[in-house]
Amino acid sequence: MTEACIFDMDGVLVDNGAHHRAAWQALLDELAERPAEPEYWRLTIGRPAEEAVPLVLGRPVTPVEASQMARRKRDLYFGLVRQGLQAIPGAFAFVEDLSRRGISRAVATSATSFDAERLLVEVGIRRFFSVIVTAEDVRKGKPDPEVYLAAARRLGKPASSCLVFEDSLVGVQAARRAGMRAIGVTTAHSEAELREAGAESAIRNFQRVTWGSLVRR
Repeated sequence: MTEACIFDMDGVLVDNGAHHRAAWQALLDELAERPAEPEYWRLTIGRPAEEAVPLVLGRPVTPVEASQMARRKRDLYFGLVRQGLQAIPGAFAFVEDLSRRGISRAVATSATSFDAERLLVEVGIRRFFSVIVTAEDVRKGKPDPEVYLAAARRLGKPASSCLVFEDSLVGVQAARRAGMRAIGVTTAHSEAELREAGAESAIRNFQRVTWGSLVRR
């Protein structure tokens, strides 16, 4: 029985994928480096920036270099964010409805706590979440299930009762490894890709999603 909903943030609650891609490209331009592959940005989805750096570059980097590059990427990203952000269509109404129904809610993200607080406030939905688990709260990033297990623990719910919304393949894998149901959000990957990773279904956004449709599955 579904008792709680856990949301990834980027690409699930916050419509910021284009800003992330632009920031990574700006970083590559500054470094005068070529990406590891044409759609390199897909390698970054759902991962902490420090873990994504060597994947984007296609070469090993020291922890110090990874930290410096990740910090610069975040600076470039927030320069773009100042131009404005919006929630994923339907996300505000859906989360508000969950709150009204008393359904437990959490955010489990690979972003930093500073980034999570800032972005959730920016799009107006921070007040609906009493539990937010970020990259600083776990030792291993997705696809390790730690972030989702931590969210369930803080909600006081068994993992088997939690439903996860994810846009990344590693995020879906993390949710499934945690023993949770997962629904994909196709802001970064196709429904077929998300299903192959373990999602039971996929949605484009939350405009036609209702609590009733979820608990009946």
